[in-house]
Amino acid sequence: MINPVVDLDWLRAHAGDVVLADVRWYLDGRSGRAAYQEGHLPGAVFIDLDTALAGPASPAEGRHPLPDPKVFAAAMSAAGIGDAATVVAYDDAGGVIAARLVWLLRAIGREAALLDGGLLSYDGELTTETPVPPPAVFSPREWPSERLASLVDTTEGGHLVLDARDAFRFRGDSEPVDARPGHIPGARNLPCRENVAEGGRFLPVAELRERFAAVGVTGDAEVISYCGSGVTACHNLIAMEHAGLGQGRLYPGSWSQYSHTDRPAATGD
Repeated sequence: MINPVVDLDWLRAHAGDVVLADVRWYLDGRSGRAAYQEGHLPGAVFIDLDTALAGPASPAEGRHPLPDPKVFAAAMSAAGIGDAATVVAYDDAGGVIAARLVWLLRAIGREAALLDGGLLSYDGELTTETPVPPPAVFSPREWPSERLASLVDTTEGGHLVLDARDAFRFRGDSEPVDARPGHIPGARNLPCRENVAEGGRFLPVAELRERFAAVGVTGDAEVISYCGSGVTACHNLIAMEHAGLGQGRLYPGSWSQYSHTDRPAATGD
């Protein structure tokens, strides 16, 4: 399987062999599709987070539960992504959104990577032309249980639990989206947006390893990653794998599910 992070030079060298996917999405309500239509990398298809990469939101399941495998497969097929395709995904936020697509594909054994630096790394002209790829055959696969963690796993399993949200949300200073502020007791904060430097490129591997080591991730720990809704948590998992620290598990419900339970919430650092 290819490295989970590739750069622009790699993309250009393999341009005819990959499907390029634009996965922009904004927590503030802006339209990722509208941003795509205003200008995207040549040849890129748009993948909608809410319809392709997540199931229906609910307090019981969270804001972005995993999509039904058949729904995911249909969305990939419509985008021209087949079983044998290699996908390179990008966004304009250091990969924290596009990581969801990459993680889902890699979790079921498909070839996928993040474009390091994403849209900000591209030095050519953007286009408004929308490709119409022929449908491809993408076979549904169940999400592998060994790559996932439940609420019980996350709170009672004795794992090393990472919270990918910004520090102010982890501490509970304020909570702009979910039911209540705070974090899962015992979790450690590793803000995913700090995996990248200014300009959106990943930190050097040695620095990533230092970041993870500072919260106890050395390659031996069983790691569970969560965030607000299970999207940006994938960025920490991709960064871990990129740094040679293993794969870890995703808690899809994340804080958006946990915060609707009567379980305790921790605050502060």
